Amino acid sequence: MLFNKERRIKYLGFNDIWFMVIGIVFLSFITDYLFENSFKRYPLPQALLSWSISLLFATCDWTIIRAVIIWLRKKYPGFQDDFKRIILLFAAIIVVVISIDALVGLSISILNDVAFYYPNRFSKVQLPIIIISTMTMAIYEAIYYNIRLQKSIRQEEQSKQAIVQAQLDALSNRSQPHFFFNSLNTLRDIIDHNSKEEAKLFVDQLSDVYRFILNKGKNNQIELKEEIAFAKAYVHIQSERFGENLKVEWNISKKVLHCGIIPTSIQLLIENAIKHNVVSKSQPLKIKVFEKGGDLVVENPLQPKSSKIPSTKLGLKNLKQRYALLTEQPLEIHAGQTIFRVSVPLLTKEKR
Repeated sequence: MLFNKERRIKYLGFNDIWFMVIGIVFLSFITDYLFENSFKRYPLPQALLSWSISLLFATCDWTIIRAVIIWLRKKYPGFQDDFKRIILLFAAIIVVVISIDALVGLSISILNDVAFYYPNRFSKVQLPIIIISTMTMAIYEAIYYNIRLQKSIRQEEQSKQAIVQAQLDALSNRSQPHFFFNSLNTLRDIIDHNSKEEAKLFVDQLSDVYRFILNKGKNNQIELKEEIAFAKAYVHIQSERFGENLKVEWNISKKVLHCGIIPTSIQLLIENAIKHNVVSKSQPLKIKVFEKGGDLVVENPLQPKSSKIPSTKLGLKNLKQRYALLTEQPLEIHAGQTIFRVSVPLLTKEKR
């Protein structure tokens, strides 16, 4: 474990090799300063010898407690086990410090034939070392907790994104049959009122529109300029049917063309306007598409048809749900006595 970088990072949360080396040296100097102050009391050779004893204690304490930390994290890895693991770690620090002090102290006493122990050693030596060791090991725990917390937050965000993506995909899959349903209604009207050649031309143009849907429809959002190009292609198809009776007025500044928008948004709103309103020579339909206050607005006069066309009633509801998943800015619908208006929020690149 000491020489395996991957395992150190896995169980400690970071590569602690330099932290351990510097920490042991620092701890040994602190310990020596508190109990001997060797470099002030003794000549340099004797001071180094005295400090080396503190270094030995610090090395033994640190490496053993570190090994205990790793073992506890293997056994109790979850957040719910934190309290239990910390209590066991604190108990282990006490046992390790007392045990190392006894074993190393006894060894030094035997080798040097001197009495290493003295009265009140626990309160004067062992207890301060326990406190210092606990504070040092708390750094390990703080780093480990923070890294796990960040990982947990990332996993939660990824999980949320996966859920949102699944919902968006489901709504997108629902919007395509809705478009297909309305396209069939339009084709039926063309067959009823126009020539076969015009119906064939409509089918050819419709295939180009569907190519866009297949290529871009699965995206959460596309650039506004792409959506406008698609919507204009759709309007061109409808112009084959309605001629000069259908007019779409575009008023969009260049500065917003790179903003994001959900695919088929404008097309769907234009489609709804055509579907539910009279488009004739006596009552031409003029649809306005413009940008206002960070929104893309599609507006049409209310001139409802006398006979209702079958509707799935999913178009606007679907679009509203898709926007709710991508932004806190709402899709706004205004149905007045003479005007119907839908404001679609334009998405910034950061939200894309």
